[in-house]
Amino acid sequence: MKYLPHAISLLTLIVVCSYIQYNESKRAIEPTPASQAFYPKNIDLPPTEFQEYRNAISLQLPDTLTFAGERVPLNIPDVRERLDRELHINTYWHSSTIFLMKRANKWFPEMEKILRENGIPEDFKYLAAIEGGFMNEVSPANAVGFWQIRKDAGKENGLEIGNDVDERYDPIKSTEAACKYLNKAYKKFGNWTNVAASYNRGMSGLGRALDNQQEGSYYDLMLNDETSRYVFRVLAIKEIFQNPKKYGFNINASHLYESEKLRYVTVESDIKDLVQFAKDQGINYKLLKRHNPWLRDDNLKVRRGKSYQIAIPVI
Repeated sequence: MKYLPHAISLLTLIVVCSYIQYNESKRAIEPTPASQAFYPKNIDLPPTEFQEYRNAISLQLPDTLTFAGERVPLNIPDVRERLDRELHINTYWHSSTIFLMKRANKWFPEMEKILRENGIPEDFKYLAAIEGGFMNEVSPANAVGFWQIRKDAGKENGLEIGNDVDERYDPIKSTEAACKYLNKAYKKFGNWTNVAASYNRGMSGLGRALDNQQEGSYYDLMLNDETSRYVFRVLAIKEIFQNPKKYGFNINASHLYESEKLRYVTVESDIKDLVQFAKDQGINYKLLKRHNPWLRDDNLKVRRGKSYQIAIPVI
């Protein structure tokens, strides 16, 4: 019994310490107000605007939509759902869509000109946007460049593809080659939406699907997931680009990428050292390759009777 007072004191101390620890842990997990948790203190917006800025919302689909002058049948439930999916993905994939817009400002004017000269509807510029993202990248299937052109298709449509020259990497020449394909496809299908789908599936592949399923429209076909989404990705980018503020994109014009002033040098003989060639032109090797990505080696062999136009940035 003589130890009872000490035991009570010890128990009291344990209870007090536990209570303090509980309150500290509770305070640590209590949510911070949204205006403090998600935004810098120097942003002075009303709480309602903070909330609207922070939250994702379900998007209202457009009432009507066309591709290359052809109506999108939004009355078909699965068509609406497929568009809905791609519109939300590209609206909320902010960084990707922002950079598409920035690069498009640089490349669309020249692309529009080439499409117009070849009788291709302007909406096909959005196909280029989803294909390569205005980047000279190589796909797992070895499709290359802005228009993601495979080697056989590139040669078939007039591109030079070799060890030191690969014109699939040339944004201008690859656009011209894509136009050749698109015109061939239109002669086969007579419908621009089907042409766009065939750019992903191939003319023979889409043709077989139309014949086997006894349909005439891309929108009525049962296709693999990639091709089934393909045209809707194009439509989503078109809709967002044409109505950026509606979908939450507010890009300062000064942030857009601009085309750079270039001059062209005609080359009719071999260049043994492109590094020295660049120096002779008053630029460096990086700038030479940046503006001439179709030059794939550090030298250039020129066949008899052949010539190349090499772009030199005006600094």
